[in-house]
Parts: sequence; structure tokens; C-alpha cells
Amino acid sequence: MKTPRLSAPAKGCTRLRSLVYHFASSPHSISGTHAPAVKSAPFEYARAGSLAEACELLARHGDSAKLIAGGQSLVPLMAMRLLRPAWLIDINEIPALKFIRVEGDAARVGACTRQCTMERDDELAARVPLLRQALAWVGHAQTRNRGTLGGSLAHADPSAELPLAAQVLGARLVLRSQKGARNLEAGQFFSGPMSTAARADECLEEIHWPIWTEKRAGSAFTEISMRHGDFAMVSAAAQVALDAEGRCTRAALGLGGVGGTPLAFPKVAARLLGTRLEDAAVQEAGNAAAAESEPGGDLHASAEYRRHLARVLAARALREARDRARAA
Repeated sequence: MKTPRLSAPAKGCTRLRSLVYHFASSPHSISGTHAPAVKSAPFEYARAGSLAEACELLARHGDSAKLIAGGQSLVPLMAMRLLRPAWLIDINEIPALKFIRVEGDAARVGACTRQCTMERDDELAARVPLLRQALAWVGHAQTRNRGTLGGSLAHADPSAELPLAAQVLGARLVLRSQKGARNLEAGQFFSGPMSTAARADECLEEIHWPIWTEKRAGSAFTEISMRHGDFAMVSAAAQVALDAEGRCTRAALGLGGVGGTPLAFPKVAARLLGTRLEDAAVQEAGNAAAAESEPGGDLHASAEYRRHLARVLAARALREARDRARAA
């Protein structure tokens, strides 16, 4: 259950195709054998052929509907009946939601862009390197082949990598409904564990990733999990910029898995400005970020251990980002 290009205008709206699934209630005979019932509760399915059609369907069905593109998080939740949407609206085939555009001081990425597409885009990696670094930790190759950027952000798992990257960089998310578009900063979008400020009639349309234009800039992403590809117990992301004398002119730092949402620490990062990012200053920033976090405990790790990891990983990410900036 690991998470969840400008195209030509979509062709005419696809005729609504509703499929009612009743397999959850009883087994069905297939070629003389009895197949087990599927796990999800019954739901109706509609495939949207355009963003306008998706918004119309959301306006019609509201809270009873869920959007699906990659399905890497939604489908397992439905299989376990932790989610029981009455309607599933498929936006996977909407060309207008699949693009990557690097423009000036921002990289625009469509919500349905596959994670593997982002990972392989060299121009995106050159301008927003933290994205490729974060994606390396997202599930496995098979997960990234189906998972989408928008799906991961909308799922809003506080331990997920892409939400943390969005929070640290201050990404801007564009939400679309029949009433029009509105923009939210990442800090406004994530409202709680697997909860966002998106309204029931809104579809995530695109994400704007700020581009740091400083010549000497570096970023890093790291995490600790039981196994590579598992959910992170704690993750950390950092990005810094240095002047010609090696002094920090800009810094961003964040932690995942230690709060109800991914956390960014702008005040902690501001203390690094003017320093040469000496190890002592970096460790002090890591300690301060960990102190501001609110980790919980479970069978994998206690709250105290997660806070310890937060201190270690925050400092590690800052050091790696510093070293890359020095080498730039």
C-alpha cells in the first residue's frame, strides 16, 4: 500500500460508462469454478475523458466519489474496506493532466503525471533535484510506474516522500472545480493525516515546484524504514544555497513521519543563514527541528526513537545538501 506533458486538448467528453460491481456480496462462477468475491464494497465507475467532465462528475456526486489515477494507495484501502466510495471517477486518461513544463522560476507538473516519468526527466531533475532524490525512496519501480504525483499528494500520508518534498519547497497546488481554479501552498493543502483542504468537488490539476536559481545550491532526501520501499519511520529533506564565500544564503528543511502532516521548519532553516553550515550549526538545526516535531509511537518505533531519528536524519540531509552545494 505504498504510494499513491502539455498535451493536446482532450477530445470530446467520453460518454459516461457506469459499471456496478456486486462481486463483494457473493462469489461468481467462472468457467465452472467459483472465484472468490472481490474485497471492495460495491461501487459505480465512471471514466472522465476531460478535466471538465471530471469536475462535472465531482459536482454531481460530491462526498460519495473518489478520484482514481494510479490507484497505488486508493485500491488497497478499498480492498480492506477502509474506504467505501459509492463512485469511482477515473481520471487516468485525461491528457491535460499529464505534462512536465519547466518555465522560468517554476516547474509545472500535471497531477496525473506518472512518478516514473518525473524520475526520468533530466531537465526536471536539474532544476528541482529534490524531486528525483525523493522519488528514489517511493515504493518500488512497479509502484512508481503506476503511481501519480497528484495521487500521492492527495493521499497526504504524513510519512510519504512527495508530500514532504512539496512542503519543504513550498510547492503550489492548483485545484479545479466547475467554479474555477484556486491555488494553495503545500502548507495550506495538507490539513492532517491523510487529509487535505481539497473540497469534495475539486480535482488536483497541476503542481508548481519552485526553482532555486542560485548557482551554488544543493539538496538531499533521506529516510529510515524497515526495508527499502516500506513506509518511512522518519524521513528528512533539505535544500540550501551558498554564496561565493560559502555562506548560506537560503535554506529549507523538513521532516516526514513525525507529525500529522509533513513538517517544514522555516524558522529553524533561517538560523542557518549567514553561517558556513559548519557541522555544529547543522546538528543544532537538526536538534531544533526534532524538538518541534510531534512523533507518535507504534509497534515499529517508539516516539522517543522517532525523535532520535529526526535529529540524525535532519542533520544528515543538511550535510549532504551542503556538500552538494559546495561541489556545484
